[in-house]
Formats: sequence, structure tokens, C-alpha cells
Amino acid sequence: MMIEGGCHCGAIRYALSAPPEASMICHCRTCRGVSGAPVLAWISTTNDAFAITKGKPAQYASSPNVQRQLCAACGTQLTYAGPDYGEAIDVTTASLDDPDAFPPTHHSWLSHDIAWIKFGDGLPTFQKSRGDP
Repeated sequence: MMIEGGCHCGAIRYALSAPPEASMICHCRTCRGVSGAPVLAWISTTNDAFAITKGKPAQYASSPNVQRQLCAACGTQLTYAGPDYGEAIDVTTASLDDPDAFPPTHHSWLSHDIAWIKFGDGLPTFQKSRGDP
């Protein structure tokens, strides 16, 4: 199974060789800041299953121990990873060629939520990450 995606302008393309392990909508301040959007949807996979197939994304540290990749030409956010994340990498769901293929299973970081954001999708919500107490 090949899952593909890329940035808005087409300069960066990527492929996943396995289905994502998770899918979520993040409400954290950092995701809002880097995207300019009230929330950002992500799928999670392993570094081994993710490959850039065209172009070279720009990288920057958005917070301690977090590296994000984006297209330097159009600004599309592509990935989130870091040493504290192990062998996992998150990929922006909306950058997939078929973002409907992997709908979110939950909302994380509602503790950072904007008051006027209201979802009626019935998905589970977490004040921090799904795995946090």
C-alpha cells in the first residue's frame, strides 16, 4: 500500500509505505502558531515508513526536541518529529493526496483550545496527549 502526499505547490512530495498507526486533531498553541489555523490534523507513522520522494523540505525546531519539516516555497507544514518521539513521525493529514482516507480518532491538547472552536464529531477529547493522565 502506497500513501502519497505533498505540499501545496508540488515542490515536496512524500510517500508512506504502511498505513498510519494513529490519526488525531491537535489543538495546541504550537500547531496553531505554525499553521495559522485553529487546529491541525496529523497521522502518525514510523520513520521507516515515511520517505521524501521529491524535493528537500526546510526544517526548524518549533520547540525543544521537536523538528518540523515544511516546504520553503509555499509554507505547507509537513511533519513533526524529535528525539523524544522515538521512531515515530507525524505527517499533516491535509497534505495527503487523500486526507479522507485516515479520519481522526480523537482531539488532543484541548487545554490550549480557542474558546470559539466547537466540534460536534463525537470523538474522544484529551486535555493533553491521548497517553497523558
